[in-house]
Amino acid sequence: MRLLPHFYFFALLALFALFDLIRELGELGKGNYGLTSALLYVTLSQPAHVVVIFPVAALLGTLYAVSRLSTLSELTVMRASGLSLSKLALLAAFIGVIFSVIIFAFGEFIAPAAETLAKKTRLAATTNVVASKFRSGFWVKDERAFINIQNVTSDTELVNLRIFEFDKAFRLQSIRVAASAKYASNNRWTLRDAEVTTFEGGSQTGRARIVKHASIDWATAITPDLLSVLKVKPEEMSIANLSAFIDHLRDNKQNSTRYEVALWSKVFQPIGVIVMMLLAIPFAIQSNRTGGVGAMLVLGTMVGIGAYFLNQLLGHLTVLNNWSPIIVAAAPLLVFL
Repeated sequence: MRLLPHFYFFALLALFALFDLIRELGELGKGNYGLTSALLYVTLSQPAHVVVIFPVAALLGTLYAVSRLSTLSELTVMRASGLSLSKLALLAAFIGVIFSVIIFAFGEFIAPAAETLAKKTRLAATTNVVASKFRSGFWVKDERAFINIQNVTSDTELVNLRIFEFDKAFRLQSIRVAASAKYASNNRWTLRDAEVTTFEGGSQTGRARIVKHASIDWATAITPDLLSVLKVKPEEMSIANLSAFIDHLRDNKQNSTRYEVALWSKVFQPIGVIVMMLLAIPFAIQSNRTGGVGAMLVLGTMVGIGAYFLNQLLGHLTVLNNWSPIIVAAAPLLVFL
């Protein structure tokens, strides 16, 4: 019994890939970003989609398999031979556990690594800015300047940054330290609570002039678009990285709700595969009375899409209303059970 026909899984994956490619077509021509680079980026982005669509594909696959058995009366024969609905559900749950383990490992190890590589590939092709992330924060090279950003609260706001500027001989000219920065427009940022240290005659002379500013303009190649590529979204992080980052935010008295929602969603996501497969069985058995296999697949698609959007909606509401992340992450599963 094929609980996950290849067609449904790859059809959904191809649909996501098509949408990704259409979105990337508007970026063609930026720097060295051509069609080949766009195709590579889209390909590397697909593992993240696999984790999202797998529960829906499992639902459709189970609906198809059990509906076919019911339509061909094979299920009736199997039940007459002693296969009860509880045993059928147990079999589906067993297969679901295997799929859950696979998708958990895929989402924990393969998808985050592929997404990181995809962003680095896109960044290297679209801009000359070189950027990496370390424990000390983001490090960005912009011509002869090296920028360290400890935290990116949004694509237009930076927290705790240091800017090291060098001359043509790569001698340190100045250091700018700012508590925060907000994007203004046209590649210009406003540094707040900034301290500018200028080395007169070069850093080797030992003479430095320090000036403090409440706010000061800063021109750079760093843009919100670049930060959106550089910054890893909570949904793209592994459970281990999410847990470590949540601890970091709590230690620094920062709001971690969004990351907690992503963490618990990832924990319950593999269980969603089992729930979707079990949910499909009673509907599939009724397929002869409600329009056949086609009607069941349409219903399954609607249920799968509904579950996805319900999960997304609850996640956003949790961040806004400070609800319990673990309860909200488990809510869609409880609803469909």
